[in-house]
Amino acid sequence: MTGTPLYEGKAKILYATDDPAVLLVHFKDSATAFNAQKKGEIPNKGRVNCAIASKIFQYLAQQGIPTHFIRQVGSNQMLVKALQIIPLEVVVRNIAAGSLCQRLGIALGTKLPAPLVEFFYKNDSLGDPLVTHAHIQLLGIATPDQLEQLSQLALRINRHLQAFFACAKLILVDFKLEFGLDQGGNILLADEISPDSCRLWDEREGELRDRIMDKDRFRQDLGRIAEAYQEVANRIQAVDQKMIPVGDTNLGNFASYLPSY
Repeated sequence: MTGTPLYEGKAKILYATDDPAVLLVHFKDSATAFNAQKKGEIPNKGRVNCAIASKIFQYLAQQGIPTHFIRQVGSNQMLVKALQIIPLEVVVRNIAAGSLCQRLGIALGTKLPAPLVEFFYKNDSLGDPLVTHAHIQLLGIATPDQLEQLSQLALRINRHLQAFFACAKLILVDFKLEFGLDQGGNILLADEISPDSCRLWDEREGELRDRIMDKDRFRQDLGRIAEAYQEVANRIQAVDQKMIPVGDTNLGNFASYLPSY
């Protein structure tokens, strides 16, 4: 049973529980893009994303990554630890796509020489702007030590997720993370990891538009959105975690895969 709603976002609703240290997260079928200028519904997205995020949180916890995840309690609901969310989106990029190409003119599909970590200020009215370490300290969002912890955690998570998705024949292009502080001031991974927050390409496909297995299908009106999400869920549920290698994954060079849409 759900309790008092505390917050409703674009893709999830947070509810209070009988334990003030625990929240219930309800995953919605709603989809938004371009700072909510585009809205829609993806059938079964909430159920699929909840299953994907639960599996990935469990995997990351086994690798020593501290997360807010407690357990999945329904097809589209999970229990999580209550955190003070740090108002930053931490983006890790392995291959050039999206706003990185727009800002710097890098060709879509260019493999980056090393993973790139960027910070964006979580503020819808400002359009979630890219911020530097100096901006973050000016705003009082995080200390230099916390920023270093966020960067190192993000890179560790990236290595584990690259290996995890590679076992599902998926290429992790880039992804967004959110973190929060527990009552002891410890940084924990929060929010979700799913096709809503990751760019995932199907390594089995040749054409880029057919490779896309994430919310870019919604953003770019490519169709087969629900099918792509479900395929991601099916593949990761089939991953044998004992077979996941530790370390960097060879992503190849995808600079030739320019958009055909």
